[in-house]
Amino acid sequence: ISLGLVGSEMCIRDRALGSHGLNIMAFCKDFNARTADIKQSVPIPVRITAFTDKSYEWDYSTPPTSYLLLQAIGQASGSSKPNHVKSGHISLKHIYEIAKVKGQRKEFNSIPAKNICLSVLGSAKSLGIQLLDAS
Repeated sequence: ISLGLVGSEMCIRDRALGSHGLNIMAFCKDFNARTADIKQSVPIPVRITAFTDKSYEWDYSTPPTSYLLLQAIGQASGSSKPNHVKSGHISLKHIYEIAKVKGQRKEFNSIPAKNICLSVLGSAKSLGIQLLDAS
């Protein structure tokens, strides 16, 4: 969910939430309160679990790795030919910082930081982002 779309402009998601009998306004207020410290234009994955009694639980995660990588290199999109055309360069420090953000996710609690960094490097490669030479 893009944070800028929560509220009165949430028409597409209204149908998805409303079809399950969820209180859309309550969700929007709760969402806005819990995500107030996040910049509005940052996309964040949200998982909503609807129950038969029309109650719900929801949780959000960190922004997608691709979004963080593209922000780090100042580009709007990656390369259309990642192995042939580079879309930018990134330092190992940026990779580590992005891995620290991703490490905050519940799924990564038991995964070593090195492996998270390798995952971020793989995402960078698929976007055509090249690691700067550390020498």
